[in-house]
Amino acid sequence: MSVKNKKSRGRNVNRTELAEINGVSMPTVDDWVSRGCPVVQRGARGRAWIFNTAEVRSWRDDDIRQQSSAMSPATKEQLILRKLAAETEQAELVLAKAKEEVVPVEQYERALTKAFGEVRAGFRGVLPQRAARRLMGEMDETTFKEKMLEEVDHVLEAMADRDLVEESDLYLADDDGEEEDGAGSE
Repeated sequence: MSVKNKKSRGRNVNRTELAEINGVSMPTVDDWVSRGCPVVQRGARGRAWIFNTAEVRSWRDDDIRQQSSAMSPATKEQLILRKLAAETEQAELVLAKAKEEVVPVEQYERALTKAFGEVRAGFRGVLPQRAARRLMGEMDETTFKEKMLEEVDHVLEAMADRDLVEESDLYLADDDGEEEDGAGSE
């Protein structure tokens, strides 16, 4: 795909080649385009994006200079505003915790792990036996798929009516092995 461009130095390359040459991902190239990266030919259905490596390099150099100059040291007023914003965010987090509107990440992860374990157990404990009986000897692929989907739906509906996580499963043990928040003191 690489073709010499007669108007300027550099090579004309497609999107994939441009990403490889610059050691970046395709989404990064897309971001560059949205920020003004020069394009020789815009891609469309059946037509590849074409970029000139020299033009892109020049644009990148300018873009990097602009970004670094935009990172000038913050003024005292900007720092005060940032500090106030951080303090406000911290106060809002404390309030949300007091209202029990947030949970620790560990508690959330524990609940998800438990719930996915229950889902897995539900599928492994029910689906193979039920599906095997219904699918034995079935030769029609469409019928096979329909019956399999019915069995998956059956397992999911049964689990939807269950509490996959009990409230007591959510509490974390502290360093002494006792549960926090009085979960063990019922």
